[in-house]
Amino acid sequence: MQQINVADYTIDVEKKDIKNLHLAVYPPHGRIRIAVPKELDDESIRLHIVSKLSWLKKQIAKFETAERLSNKDYITGESHYLEGKRYLLDVISGANIHRIRLRGKTHIELHEKPGTPHAHRHIMFQEWYRIRLKVRVQPLMDKWQEIIGVQINEWTVKQMKTKWGTCNTKAKRIWINLELAKKPDDCLEYIVVHELVHLIEKHHNERFKALMDKYLPDWRQRKEKLNKLPLSYEEWGE
Repeated sequence: MQQINVADYTIDVEKKDIKNLHLAVYPPHGRIRIAVPKELDDESIRLHIVSKLSWLKKQIAKFETAERLSNKDYITGESHYLEGKRYLLDVISGANIHRIRLRGKTHIELHEKPGTPHAHRHIMFQEWYRIRLKVRVQPLMDKWQEIIGVQINEWTVKQMKTKWGTCNTKAKRIWINLELAKKPDDCLEYIVVHELVHLIEKHHNERFKALMDKYLPDWRQRKEKLNKLPLSYEEWGE
């Protein structure tokens, strides 16, 4: 991917079959990307970025002060997030079965058999998150396909490093990022609607925004909330 430097900022430039320029800043570290029409020259791109410098600085400042989720050791007393809520982990070794469960409103219990490798705890958590997320996503998919008037062929949960969700419009297939298991319902719903609307409009243009306004009028607030939530050490986008 091409990069250009403007006012001490390094910007990823992605040339696409689009009509308008789209400048975005992604958490957690404020990665900057601009999508531009294929035929646009570098000077025009630079001028557009310069015109947006004030907005750019404000967006980056938000990410610089955002809370970060540390890399996890999966030990007792550690904080973990589920569906927008913070829980403390209790590791219970010597159990008869492997399982993870909620205990009240404040704790997550991880039960493991004797001699289980420590690395297995991460795998258990990922699968637990996956199961719980799928239960939340299905009714949202059913609800919003009917409201929007679209039909997908398949959706699945996938660990992704650059996007909250993605839609293959030709195959009518949607992927939902596993990381959303940690986020609240309104943020998850925003991503589901976002990806379904792409079946009508592929690009993030004015038509796409108008459709989002029609179906989910507070989508901008939900997007902002999602970006302000504690972030893992990865790069996230739309």
